[in-house]
Amino acid sequence: MRIVSLNTWGGRLHAPLMEYLAYVDADVLCLQEVVRSSGSSADWLLYRDGDVELPQRAHLFDEICTLLPDYDGFFCPTACGELFDGERVVLSQFGLATFVRRSFPVIGQALGFVHGAFSHRGWGAHPRPRNAHCIRLFDQKAGTAVTIAHMHGLRELNGKADSPARHAQAEALVSLIEEGWPGNERLIVCGDFNVLPDSATFRSLGRLGLSDLVVSHGHSDTRTSHYSKDGRFADYMLVTEDVDVIRFDVVKQPEISDHRPLLLDLR
Repeated sequence: MRIVSLNTWGGRLHAPLMEYLAYVDADVLCLQEVVRSSGSSADWLLYRDGDVELPQRAHLFDEICTLLPDYDGFFCPTACGELFDGERVVLSQFGLATFVRRSFPVIGQALGFVHGAFSHRGWGAHPRPRNAHCIRLFDQKAGTAVTIAHMHGLRELNGKADSPARHAQAEALVSLIEEGWPGNERLIVCGDFNVLPDSATFRSLGRLGLSDLVVSHGHSDTRTSHYSKDGRFADYMLVTEDVDVIRFDVVKQPEISDHRPLLLDLR
């Protein structure tokens, strides 16, 4: 089984992103910062937040569904807010997406907010709502199930250091995982956590027997050349000891976002 986790950056690097998603041949894609829009046929919309303007691929979720017809796609929005087609406002949804190859039956799932609640009238004040999605799949070749969860961690304006909100987020993530994971089978947890490697988040997840692959495999950076700030850790993948890791990589090339994909092959 191959699992890829990636913050898609709203599809800003659309062409190489789509090429990679088709090429990588993942069985499960755990994607963050995915956009879905209605009421506009435009391919690109603009996100505005003060002085920040960021192009967003308007129909990214639907485009990935078309790209991967043999997958089940799950879209899990955190908010519905305003993007812009010129000066025209287009209401768009933003959140997580999970794609699962249909040869792996989905036999259970849990979805919930780890910070805040769904914002239906705008993106909301920082730190904005965040959710997590947990799915349980049956692996026909292995003859057993596996549980996979991913999260887009909250963004605080003062950086990635631990905070009461991040501690509460970690505990909420643990609770959500426990809803979907029976506790006696393989567990993988991944995503853009928006924390540093010494975060208490990992102590919370450690109670489930999870250990991180990014730092333990010697990786010191999960961001690409499109990210110019300090604190270049954001993305993580954790596994329980019964996960037989064949390969783990923080993919440097191609650059398809301001985050690097995390790729895990397991037996």
